[in-house]
Amino acid sequence: MQDMIEFGQEAIEIGREQGVAWTLGLAIGVAVYLVLTFTRRLLLRRLERSDVQVGWLKGLREALLRTSPLFLLVVALYAGAFFVPLPATVDRAITSALVIALFLQGALWASHIVVGWIAWYAASRAEQNRAIANALGLIQLFARVVVWSIAFLLILNNLGFDVTALVAGLGIGGIAIALAAQNILGDLFASLAIVLDQPFVVGDAVLLGDKTGTVERIGIKTTRIRSLSGEELVVSNADLLASRIHNFKRMAERRVVFTLGIAYGTPADKLEKLPGMLRAIVEAQELVRFDRAHFRSYGDFALVYEVVYWVLSPDYNVHMDIQQTINFAIYRQLQDEEVEFAYRSQAAPVQAVTSAA
Repeated sequence: MQDMIEFGQEAIEIGREQGVAWTLGLAIGVAVYLVLTFTRRLLLRRLERSDVQVGWLKGLREALLRTSPLFLLVVALYAGAFFVPLPATVDRAITSALVIALFLQGALWASHIVVGWIAWYAASRAEQNRAIANALGLIQLFARVVVWSIAFLLILNNLGFDVTALVAGLGIGGIAIALAAQNILGDLFASLAIVLDQPFVVGDAVLLGDKTGTVERIGIKTTRIRSLSGEELVVSNADLLASRIHNFKRMAERRVVFTLGIAYGTPADKLEKLPGMLRAIVEAQELVRFDRAHFRSYGDFALVYEVVYWVLSPDYNVHMDIQQTINFAIYRQLQDEEVEFAYRSQAAPVQAVTSAA
């Protein structure tokens, strides 16, 4: 009888201890959840009142906005379970839940930080390169996939799965997919290379092969170029990067070379005056830097002079206006000096060839 009484007293004492432990754990869990929720709301209100637009305070506000209440609940549950004697399996389950919640919440924060930084970078470069805005969604998608893939692998690793085998399997599957869609993926990565390396941007005048035009749009798979004759050229991004592209808009100066054919039989003293006369005509123009003028060679039907100068503007119309003015001035001057051009059937009087600096 005495043994039964002692056993009962022990059971009551254990139950009392268990009740106290569960009550304490529950109280702590509720308190932790309320404190975390209250702190989150308080910080959000203060940050909203401060009207923060830039800097780390804005980042803190966005992070608080993306803090899940479920994450706070799991943290509170883990804190309360600290004071409650639980079976090993339950304790491991709560720990695993905390780890999963931490990785998911961390991925949510990291995804927001990375995507936000990309958006800020694109906005800061929007005026210089409108192509970044076109590819912004694609870049942000890549960033999210990378962040959440890392979080998924870390969760599986902490749950005891063999991540190495999974990564190897995904690698083999990825190779198969890449081989099946290599053309599409090639254009896709070429699009990113164009956006990041910026060999050209929307609005640039470019020469591609024998076609000259203005870049109108840089897409995920193709780039659209409006040619000088009016039609639209659609070129895959991979082919575009594999080609030699002349970007005329990035010229600092334009080098101009033209030749002049003078008729045989022109007196030698007049031939000797021509380089100085050509130099004076070129130097009289604005936005021009003279380089040289020489009696270059004896042609089949003409005495060939070569003139080189630089136009201090990348604008093609400015170059053509200057060249036209020079041509008129040369024609008048040669008429006054009674110097004849070589016959058109024998040699072209004036040939101009331009090249970019």
